[in-house]
Amino acid sequence: MSSKHSLHQLLKNPRIWKAGSAFADNAAAVSTGFKNLDRALAGGWPVGVLTELLLDSYGIGELKLVMPALVHLSQQSGEGQGSSEPVAERWILWISPPYIPYAPALEQVGMDVSRVLVVHSGHRVDVLWAMEQALRSATCAAVLAWFQAVDERSMRRLQLAAEAGGCWAVLFRPARFIRDSSPAALRIHLRPDADTIRLDIVKNRSGRPDTVFVDT
Repeated sequence: MSSKHSLHQLLKNPRIWKAGSAFADNAAAVSTGFKNLDRALAGGWPVGVLTELLLDSYGIGELKLVMPALVHLSQQSGEGQGSSEPVAERWILWISPPYIPYAPALEQVGMDVSRVLVVHSGHRVDVLWAMEQALRSATCAAVLAWFQAVDERSMRRLQLAAEAGGCWAVLFRPARFIRDSSPAALRIHLRPDADTIRLDIVKNRSGRPDTVFVDT
């Protein structure tokens, strides 16, 4: 078999991502709450894969960006879409956030805080372990974690765990890691811009790289 034919066969694999292309079978998504961002992401935040949000500093509006989706997920209950089977309520897990989530503020925007769990740890290995276990458990609708440096092998484990648990997995990391190789399906650089947040989508398995402005 020629090397050219082998390469052609490899590129036909739907799990191989090519810049500017989308998977044949798009993953499930949860609406971001912002129409222009939903369009850029082919429906919303991808579920069952790893999303990486890169920031120059915390507190620029990143939580307001993800809040509409978190509120929606926290309120999900009852019957599944197209099914008579009841859907178990799942947790919204925060791992090592830089600030303690303020329950009254979360309730004010409509989040069911009874579904929120917060885990704190000062050790990177514990944070990684907690996130992987939560993702694999299939008991969480969303897992958000705040990291500094993390090696590519650990990132791949998190990506596989997100696939296994069908969870929305979000990593908040400093923007200085933007040039590092990452298995995350979606990578976005967040920057404040006047009264909006500029989102530079640098990697997107569901579409092309793009720049989107959202008013949070």
